Amino acid sequence: MAQAPQAQGYEHDDAWDTNWLRVDETHELYYEQYGLKEGKSVIYLHGGPGGHISKGNTAFFNPEQYRVILLDQRGCGQSRPNASTVNNTTWHLVSDIEKLREHLGIAKWHVVFGGSWGSTLALACAQTHPTSVGSLVLRGIFAFRALELKWTNMYGGASFLFPDHYEEFINFLPEEERKDHVASYHKRLMSEDESISHPAARAWNKWEISISTLYPNTKGLSQLEDASYNLAHARMEIHYFTNQGWLEDSQLLKKENIDKIRHIPTTIVQGRYDTVCPPVTAWELHKAFPETKLHWIADAGHSATEPGTKNKLIQVCEEFANLSL
Repeated sequence: MAQAPQAQGYEHDDAWDTNWLRVDETHELYYEQYGLKEGKSVIYLHGGPGGHISKGNTAFFNPEQYRVILLDQRGCGQSRPNASTVNNTTWHLVSDIEKLREHLGIAKWHVVFGGSWGSTLALACAQTHPTSVGSLVLRGIFAFRALELKWTNMYGGASFLFPDHYEEFINFLPEEERKDHVASYHKRLMSEDESISHPAARAWNKWEISISTLYPNTKGLSQLEDASYNLAHARMEIHYFTNQGWLEDSQLLKKENIDKIRHIPTTIVQGRYDTVCPPVTAWELHKAFPETKLHWIADAGHSATEPGTKNKLIQVCEEFANLSL
């Protein structure tokens, strides 16, 4: 069996399948497949909303055991059209994941792996299609509750820990636009004028990247030079944030919805110092769903690539590869 080096993860060959799946008259979704063609299927759900996939996302999964499917969600990465908010909601994405499963001839996902926004989407998928999900690996839990959105985007949460970065985030806007900075960013990010939308996207993303790790994330800041990533990520995030993810507050944590997935083996990995997705949500999910295993990472923030978090996710995925589901 291939051994994963600590904090580096598994090495995969290049994708053996890359393609697009048309899901409606607007959207074609890009996906890649890696690892063992007859292996146990795992779908990787990226964060954001508005993130994208990369080969590095395969590092958690043993290529001798897993068939790894990476998906660029609507409007993201290489999915077409880029940065489009048309017909783009949580429930469109849930439907897309089910369509992709059927398209690939997979009877049931052995693992649905999601971090940050990906954890939201993984829970929504499992609660909507519980017979399609064999197990859940969730990292940096985000339930799209009002208190979480307020913590990240408004004064009084993460801004108390990163006041310098928050001030830069706010001061990007002219003074007259700062009273409702989220609405002002939304207007700019939705502009068809790239001279307006692109600088706003860079400022929006810099705030999040700046607070994503326990130690300064200089590597992550390099993404700010990628114009297509910047706009898709920022535009999609604010589109979802201003619509509360098309979820009732605390919907994913309600007993009647957790009851639908209690039979699904689920592990939660949470950075103790996660200031993007505050750890209280992981704790409240675990209390609502005590059948889960919860691993606190004592020396990590939000990012999946911080060493303690990455090592634990690799370990959990090794354990799940041996499950009979």
